Amino acid sequence: MTAPAIAILGAGSMGGAILRGVVASGLPTRSLIVTNRTAEKAAELADLAGVTSVALADSPRANYDAVADADIVLIGVKPAMVADLLRDISTSLKPGAIVVSLAAGTTLATIAGALGEGAKAIRAMPNTPAIVRKAVTGLAANEHCTPEDIAAVRAVFEAVGTVITTDEDGIDRLSTISGSGPAYVYFLIEQLTQAALHQGFTLADSRIMAEQTFIGAAALLDATGHDPADLRRRVTSPKGTTEQAIFVMQDAGLDSMFIAATNAALARAKELAAGA
Repeated sequence: MTAPAIAILGAGSMGGAILRGVVASGLPTRSLIVTNRTAEKAAELADLAGVTSVALADSPRANYDAVADADIVLIGVKPAMVADLLRDISTSLKPGAIVVSLAAGTTLATIAGALGEGAKAIRAMPNTPAIVRKAVTGLAANEHCTPEDIAAVRAVFEAVGTVITTDEDGIDRLSTISGSGPAYVYFLIEQLTQAALHQGFTLADSRIMAEQTFIGAAALLDATGHDPADLRRRVTSPKGTTEQAIFVMQDAGLDSMFIAATNAALARAKELAAGA
């Protein structure tokens, strides 16, 4: 599948980010079709090179037509809509097509059950930095997908960042780290901004200090490839100011707090998968 035909049904924030990443990366595709409910949404993507963007409002059969020749079908609709959409398109799918769900809490069994016996199904868990091609995406495939199928889908998501392949249980666990992770980072930036305000800085300066410190630290980590603990130690001089701040965080149980937080996220992910 050197140049697959790709269809994306429902190009909201995540589906649209993946579409833009694929286009920007220059990934070879035989065709690239995307559908959305409204003409306004379809128009936002119509100018992308090599993309056919269709509104269901204008062409009610757009989903059926999009998947008829697609080798890879990405499902980007809301989780509650996934099963119905899959049942609807199941008889229009090209034989051997790989169906990839972006929806949280939608299991491989649910996907395969809606599509029918022998369906090739993959769960994908990207995160929002896909918009800037810095995503972490987890992929879990069912038993009907070949290594070649997984490689073809992996190439699509590598267009928007880094890919980790795992089993289905790993997808839920991954969602608590990289899936929810951007929110954790933004929350920490919010708190550091508040600390700067407490130290007497203006809101504008507080935001610059907090945000650019996170951006700069991440860039340094990426550029050097060093272990984060090593970089932390380089900043933390013995008996210095940073060491005192780290002591306070350790005493507050920051390490156990992150474990408790990700455990809570995992419990909710399992509830969603069970339909709760």
